[in-house]
Amino acid sequence: MAELRGRTKQEPPESTAGEPPNLLPVTGTDTLTTPTRNPTSKKLSLLPLIFLIYFEVAGGPYGEEPAVKAAGPLLAILGFLIFPFIWSVPEALITAELSTAYPGNGGFVIWAHRAFGPFCGSLMGTWKFLSGVINVAAFPVLCIDYLEKLFPVFDSGLPRKLAILISTLFLSFVNYTGLTIVGYAAVGLGVVSLLPFIIMSLIAIPQIHPHRWGSLGQQGVKKDWNLFFNTLFWNLNFWDNVSTLAGEVEKPQKTFPVALFSAVILTCLAYIVPLLAVTGAVSVDQSEWETGFMANAAQMISGKWLKIWIEIGAVLSAIGLYEAQLSSSAYQLQGMADLGFLPKFFALRSKWFDTPWVGILLSTAITLGVSYMTFTDIISSANFLYSLGMLLEFASFVWLRRKYPTMKRPYRVPMRLPGLVIMCLIPSGFLIFIMVIATKIVYLVSGLMTVGAIGWYFLIKFCRSRKLLEFNNGDENEDEEG
Repeated sequence: MAELRGRTKQEPPESTAGEPPNLLPVTGTDTLTTPTRNPTSKKLSLLPLIFLIYFEVAGGPYGEEPAVKAAGPLLAILGFLIFPFIWSVPEALITAELSTAYPGNGGFVIWAHRAFGPFCGSLMGTWKFLSGVINVAAFPVLCIDYLEKLFPVFDSGLPRKLAILISTLFLSFVNYTGLTIVGYAAVGLGVVSLLPFIIMSLIAIPQIHPHRWGSLGQQGVKKDWNLFFNTLFWNLNFWDNVSTLAGEVEKPQKTFPVALFSAVILTCLAYIVPLLAVTGAVSVDQSEWETGFMANAAQMISGKWLKIWIEIGAVLSAIGLYEAQLSSSAYQLQGMADLGFLPKFFALRSKWFDTPWVGILLSTAITLGVSYMTFTDIISSANFLYSLGMLLEFASFVWLRRKYPTMKRPYRVPMRLPGLVIMCLIPSGFLIFIMVIATKIVYLVSGLMTVGAIGWYFLIKFCRSRKLLEFNNGDENEDEEG
C-alpha cells in the first residue's frame, strides 16, 4: 500500500510522443469546465473524498458476517486479511493512476475508450452503470433488514415494500441536494456508524479466546464457497467507482492518491478489527452468522444498548453507501453524456443544486426495479457485471501503459509492464472464478443485460448518424473506432 503514496507531487511534463490528440475532453477539471457544470459550485476536498470512497466500498463491517457462516472463523479472518492485498490494493493503484491521468467524470469509460475505442468504452459504461445501480438496490434492503430487528412490522408484506420504496426515494432526494453535502454527510455517517464497533471491540478484549480464531467451522457444516467469495468480493470492491467523480474533486491529481490510500487503510481496519473481536469473544452456532449478527454479538458482549446503537449505525451506514454509490452512477451518466456516449440531455444539471438530476432519476428508477430481488441475488448479479467490467478495466490499464508509455501520469504505479501484467492477472483469476460459480439466474440476468448493452451501443450510433438526438463531441467519438 505504500506504493500508493509514492508519487503524489506534480512532476515535470513528460514527453507525449505517441500520444494522439485528446479525442475525449477531460470533463469537469480546472482546465476545462464543461458547459453542464457551474464553475462556482464547490468541489470535494480530501476528507469528504476519503469517506465517499469508504462508503463506495464498505461503510463498516455490516455484511461481512456471511463469510463466517460460509467457511468458519479462520477462513473469514484470512479472507479479510489477504483479499485486500490481491484485490483492493491493485484496484486502488489502478484507479489512482488512471484517475489522475484522465481526471474527468467519465472515469473508467474514458480509460476503455482510450485503450480500445468507443465500443469498449460504451460497453464498460453500461456494465459498470448497471452493476452500480443494482448494487445500490442492496442498501435500502440492508437498511430495512436491520430496522426489522427493532420494528418487526418490516419483516414482510406491504409494510416492507413501502419502507423500501419510501427510503429509496428519500435518499435519492438527499443525493439531489448536492455532492458537497453528501460528502460531508458521509464523514458524519462514517464516524457515528463506526464508533459502536470500536467500543464493542474494546469491551470484547477481556472476553477473547484466541483459539477460536483457528476454527474451520463446525463439523458436518459444508463450506459454501459461492457465498464466501461473493461476500468477500462484495465487501471489498467498487474502488474504481470514485473515478466518475474526478471532475468534482479539488486538485484530483494530488488528492486522489492520498484519499485512496487512506480509504484502503480505513476499510481494512473497519472489517478485520470487529471480526477478530466477535469471533474471539462469542461462541455460537455457525448458522447464526447471518447479515446483522454483529448487532446480536454486541448484545452478548456488552448489552442491549450497544446492539441498538449498532442497528442504528447499520441504517446510517446503508444511507452512506446508498448516497456514495448513487452519486457515482449519476455522475457517470453525466460524464458519458459530456463525452458523447449518451445523448446530451443526460448531462443536464439542476439549476438549484448543480447535480445531474437525469442521472439520479434514471439510477433511482432502475434501483427500485431490482430492489425486490433477494439480497443474495442482488449482490451476485452486481458482482458478475462488475467482474466483466473489471476484466476490461485491467486490460485497458495494461494496454494504455503499452500504447502510451511516455504519457504524463501525475501518479504512476511503480512497476514495469511485466509486473503490471502479473498484478492484474491475480485478481483477474479471482474474477473468472466468481463468474464460474454464479447461479443460473445470475447468468440469465447478466447475459440479457450484456446483450442489451451491445444493442444500446448500436442504437446510440444509429441515432448519432441520423442526428435523431443531440450529442456532445459525437463526431470525435467515432474517430477511434477499432
